[in-house]
Amino acid sequence: MAAETARYWRHAGVPGVDLLRARFVTHRYSRHAHETYTFALIEAGTEVFEYGGSLLRADTGAVALLNPEVVHTGEAETPAGWAYRVLYPAADVVAAAAADLGWRPGTPSFPETVVHDAHSARLLRAAHVAAEHGDRLASSSLLRGALAGLLRAHAGPGRLAGSPGRVRRSPAAVRTVRDLLIDRVADPPSLDDLALATGMSPFTLLRAFRGETGLPPHAYLNQVRVRLARRLLDGGMAPAEVAAEVGFADQAHLTRHFKRVMGVPPGAYQREREPAARTYKTAPAWPPSLPA
Repeated sequence: MAAETARYWRHAGVPGVDLLRARFVTHRYSRHAHETYTFALIEAGTEVFEYGGSLLRADTGAVALLNPEVVHTGEAETPAGWAYRVLYPAADVVAAAAADLGWRPGTPSFPETVVHDAHSARLLRAAHVAAEHGDRLASSSLLRGALAGLLRAHAGPGRLAGSPGRVRRSPAAVRTVRDLLIDRVADPPSLDDLALATGMSPFTLLRAFRGETGLPPHAYLNQVRVRLARRLLDGGMAPAEVAAEVGFADQAHLTRHFKRVMGVPPGAYQREREPAARTYKTAPAWPPSLPA
């Protein structure tokens, strides 16, 4: 029988959001309710739970969407147990995300509790993994995107009359964000900090930045980090040191993003360029040209 494991923690980039990653076999939740929403992705096995007077079943790949203050239980359907990732965003966090989408004031409600929606599952998993392993900017950006996606796909009330229209261009705000990301490449601000610096809401900033650059801020930052990593590798710095210098969590994190951009891992890149690298006494000038 697999061992039970659980980790519960607070989101580093967005106040009012807690997270759980767990595998349960014999554990049973007694009847309880949360002040927050509960957004859960079942990664293995099946959970069954009472919710709102009904007995529901969430199997592998399902997303469970529980509204605040609704009493529920939870346990494994079979002796194999279940594994899942859970976001617990406060009601005002979700309401703010809905307001950024142009929805009517009020607390959004999720009328369908268990959904099989691969896109929502991917959004929820990406936000959760980033909160576990990523920096504050990536984790907060992906969380905002996940909340917006879940709201659009599964919540009510509907948005205000009329279409949201085209994204309003904000080149000055985007330049401000670019400068902040360059200045703090190894310790980037959170999405909330960037929004405060530009006087925009986090969701509006995400839309404007993507509209100008084609990338959300956290992905743009990784492009900048890879460009700086190339310069440091060309200067002869070891890949493990480069990873720390540019703000990646470790060498594996650097390798993953470097290969996505360059097609080869940093060690292979550096070996093929060693003759050029030996010509540098120090790393080339920084900052690099910015991604378009």
